[in-house]
Amino acid sequence: MSLNTQVLDKPIVEELPYVEANLHYLLPMAEKPVNYTYEPPAGIPRQNGIYQPQSLPIRNARSIVENLSLDREGFALTEHRTKVRNFYDEDELRNVYYLEAEQLLKEVTGATQVVIFDHTLRNAQESKPSENSIKEPVKRVHNDFTAKSGYARARKELEARGVENIEELLQQRFAIINIWRAIADTIQESPLAVCDAQSIAPTDLVAGDLVYRNRIGETYAVTYNPEHKWYYFPQMQRDEALFIKCFDSAEDGIARFAAHTAFADPTSPTDAPPRQSIELRTFVFYPV
Repeated sequence: MSLNTQVLDKPIVEELPYVEANLHYLLPMAEKPVNYTYEPPAGIPRQNGIYQPQSLPIRNARSIVENLSLDREGFALTEHRTKVRNFYDEDELRNVYYLEAEQLLKEVTGATQVVIFDHTLRNAQESKPSENSIKEPVKRVHNDFTAKSGYARARKELEARGVENIEELLQQRFAIINIWRAIADTIQESPLAVCDAQSIAPTDLVAGDLVYRNRIGETYAVTYNPEHKWYYFPQMQRDEALFIKCFDSAEDGIARFAAHTAFADPTSPTDAPPRQSIELRTFVFYPV
């Protein structure tokens, strides 16, 4: 898959089929947003921000796949047949899928080095926060990293791997790219919507603390802007891979942050099985 540089025509985009659905945005607030990944101590709210739904068109991007670019819109889709049989098998995930994903990202981005550092399985039916690490889909507009935490997480993960030339690596261009895919049935419930990075103003992004039991990360919540352009790929299959740019160290007009969110698709069958998906988080280092 090449990184096409052809800008999407506005009339073509506006003619794409779409669904109208609620996306939940952060209301502007004075203090820094805080969100706990676990049940916090008594008296502390799970999150201090208020998210308000906005009814928006989410356009079907399947017919424009060839025109999408990670470096312009911040997301892209490709076919990719995986050899993984069971994504819930941790050993198979790390020994088979991680290697597949590393090779795929090198092909897609031209990267010289790829480091896969995290993954999340999502299945609302199987999620038991006190018993397993499976999570529910996130139904609020967000981006996984900020301009600050992209560097901080890269340094932390590379140090943990004993990499010696960390500062040298972090001075060259690198990105954090999620690979998102269905891991069971065709996705009919809680699909993922992705926002064109070009339509996001820097002032729409609000850095907030994401509190884990053993560390504090920083992510972007997003405030509403009518200029945002939203897309999705309905009926995603197991052999499709969606790439989402969550951070880019380049600051020269290349897409840096592609906000995203799960949403309640009004066309989903009432008896649709819960969405089962995986996202890998990866560092991608580009040629010097």
